[in-house]
Amino acid sequence: MTMANIRNLADIMGPGRPDDQPFLIEVASDDTETTISYGEARAKVRAIARGLRSQGLERGDTVAILAENSLQYVLAYLGIMWAGLVAVPINHRLPADTVAHLLKDCRARLTLVDGERRELAGGAVPMLELEGRGDGSLDGICDPGDMDAVAMEDGEVATILYTSGSTGLPKGVELRHGGYIWVVQHYEHLRESMEGERVLVAAPLFHMNALAFSKVLMWLGGTNVLMRRFTPDGYIRAIGRHRCAAITSVPTMLALALREEEELARTDLNCVRQVITGSSPSSEEFFTRIGSAFPNAAIYNSWGTTEAGPVCFGPHPDGLARPDVALGYPFADVEVKLVDGPSPEEGVLHLRTPALMTGYLNRPEETAKRLKDGWYDTGDVMRRDADGFFYFVGRADDMLVCGGENVYPGEVEKLLERHRDVMQAAVVAVADEIKHQLPVAFVVARPGTRPSADELRQFALDNGPAYAHPRAVWLVDELPLAGTNKIDRKTLTEKAGALFEPRR
Repeated sequence: MTMANIRNLADIMGPGRPDDQPFLIEVASDDTETTISYGEARAKVRAIARGLRSQGLERGDTVAILAENSLQYVLAYLGIMWAGLVAVPINHRLPADTVAHLLKDCRARLTLVDGERRELAGGAVPMLELEGRGDGSLDGICDPGDMDAVAMEDGEVATILYTSGSTGLPKGVELRHGGYIWVVQHYEHLRESMEGERVLVAAPLFHMNALAFSKVLMWLGGTNVLMRRFTPDGYIRAIGRHRCAAITSVPTMLALALREEEELARTDLNCVRQVITGSSPSSEEFFTRIGSAFPNAAIYNSWGTTEAGPVCFGPHPDGLARPDVALGYPFADVEVKLVDGPSPEEGVLHLRTPALMTGYLNRPEETAKRLKDGWYDTGDVMRRDADGFFYFVGRADDMLVCGGENVYPGEVEKLLERHRDVMQAAVVAVADEIKHQLPVAFVVARPGTRPSADELRQFALDNGPAYAHPRAVWLVDELPLAGTNKIDRKTLTEKAGALFEPRR
């Protein structure tokens, strides 16, 4: 099967891969494993699709998934789309009232839940147990047999993903079959390095990072080593045990894993040839530490948005090597422009791609703010170098104004992480009567070190603009994480407001 023949996003399951090749290996928190082959997975997806249609669900109906990562999650996700229905992964770390709102917002006809999430799902929408057996379970309605994937039009919705909702309620983003088939084909340049190989996926499947890469991996014919729940030591063990050729993550997860010095020391990580990280800023010093842990790996800083897909930047058309922390060069069929910046080479990224959303679900005012004349305002400030490579500077809405100067937390974090004793830094703003806002920092020190707050403040003053240096630094054992395993900046901002004492 070629990409041109695919009319349903679920029909990307390793065309041509042998039935006995492992499709997915689920790794539980206690390191126990469950494996399913490509042949078994294809049969199970068809059975799920047939079973869902037997429940009276019709083309375009929505089915929510409220569960932690699992083999069954991936099969159910594919089965929903195979049947011509719309899959809606929901963040299971949200409070019950927010989950109830999202189920209503997407007009869910059915919710698939794991055992821990039954109460969280409430009773407003019919439920099936995702991993159970018998009555009331997804397995109980499965109908083994043949069934072609429903042929969908390019513009029909395959999935609704909800944004993380760092401000306000999460917003639903409708992702179309045609758009995401286009996304998957843009990773064809990775086929040689991933076909038949094992690749670690550890971020939650309700987030684009893990979900999109799982789809790319099945198209390329790799084996998904899927962690049910991320733990830093389990992450390292899974790499070594399965001899993973590539690993995926968000930077915070990698930073936590790199602190597991004993696990790193006893695990052979020479098998890793690619480290793919993204969804939040990274510094060159962080990339250096990754390179030390994975000496045979090329490290890629990826970027994407739920609204426009994870495809924007790739290899340079002239074959130039991608610099450390660069996101890459825009693909030929992706339109980009930088606006409202200090120069033509820096500004907020606006883009157009075939994967671009048509709008936020039931949110016309929010849609109008972000979509203008077919261009999507990403809200991400980017910089372009002389060779055309793009670099992430910071979120426009994270920017703080200190004494009339624009300060991007991501830039200050990169500066602090250049210090020899700093493992990870997070910068937020506190209010100030004179300067309006002041940057402050939370820092995780490298194991065995204990830099002082004054030392780190002075380092920032000596190596960066004075107005951007953090006015306070607090050392912490770890940074709090939001549901997507990114740094929880809201919690840190509240904590900083309570701790900060202005200097008089």
